[in-house]
Amino acid sequence: MERGAQRDLEILSTIAQGGPLTQRSLAQKLGIALGLANLYLKRLARKGYIKLSSVPPNRIKYYLTPKGFAEKARLTYQYMDYSLQLYRQTRIALRQALDPLARQGHRRVVIYGTGEAAELAYLTIQELGLDLAGVVDGDGGAQTFLGQPVQPLSELRQEDVDLVIVATFAPAGEIIRALTGQGIPGEKIVPLRRG
Repeated sequence: MERGAQRDLEILSTIAQGGPLTQRSLAQKLGIALGLANLYLKRLARKGYIKLSSVPPNRIKYYLTPKGFAEKARLTYQYMDYSLQLYRQTRIALRQALDPLARQGHRRVVIYGTGEAAELAYLTIQELGLDLAGVVDGDGGAQTFLGQPVQPLSELRQEDVDLVIVATFAPAGEIIRALTGQGIPGEKIVPLRRG
């Protein structure tokens, strides 16, 4: 899904919630500049997806139009379709990467990460009959992941693991460098995404 369409969906969904909304709060929620939020809102209004009302005169209220509700539904469907395709592609890529390694006798797998990508990695590990040797994360956010304790990267030792799956959809370059810096050989690292 294109970034612009994803941003439109975020804005339309926020407006559909009906709570108080200012351009400043929208900009903060989306992580964009205030002026850019203004441009997005004006563009959506020009397309007929939202309507602006001044009540009281110094406040603006945003409403979705029927055309806006239809666009929000279309974008939601598009986002769900994109997410399912990403899910399928990730599962296929993981199976293709892990199956030959499992056949070579690599059994003990560590997952680096605790998000949705890590959940996909966990499912693939289970499907291939591999052993989850642990879960590590560099940011120390999660305490547990699917019932497993999450350890800091500093506790990972290369002799305790056959493979490390870098379970993130973001570029994995920094994580790979951190793992190799911890003594994990590059051939034991299986990233979902390079870079």
